[in-house]
Amino acid sequence: MSIRLYVGNLPEDLTRQELEAVFAEAGDDASAKIITDRKTGKCRGFGFVTVKTDELADELIEKFNGFQVKDNVIKIEKALPRAKEKGEETEGAVASAPVGAAPVASGGRRKGGSGGNNNNKTRRTTTPTASDPDSIQPDPRWAQDLEKLKQLLATQTTNS
Repeated sequence: MSIRLYVGNLPEDLTRQELEAVFAEAGDDASAKIITDRKTGKCRGFGFVTVKTDELADELIEKFNGFQVKDNVIKIEKALPRAKEKGEETEGAVASAPVGAAPVASGGRRKGGSGGNNNNKTRRTTTPTASDPDSIQPDPRWAQDLEKLKQLLATQTTNS
């Protein structure tokens, strides 16, 4: 079983080989990956190191948390397990977050225009297990429009 470690506060000009050199004493048991910006190719400030055992992970966290790499003090934590949805690619995107990190809202439009993947994927939502349909509240952003649609549907069914 491999353990992923989140490595944060990496310098922008760091390469994967340089990060692997920092963790070289772990031997071949450690592999590194730096998350880079798609446009510039520079480090986005974090990466992941994968080790084979939990003991080695704890040892690396204890030894390298607070270690200085190119004038930056790095932060190392165990990463949360990946959460993949069926058919979704996570290459080059943040697939794990550090333990105890605040949740980040995803979605919305990216800065810099539309230049990206324009696949129309259906959004999967989980339905609550409550048996009472009134306990399900609509998204507040669309509640007013939803109410109008319900009224239109009601008048349409009574007229027919």
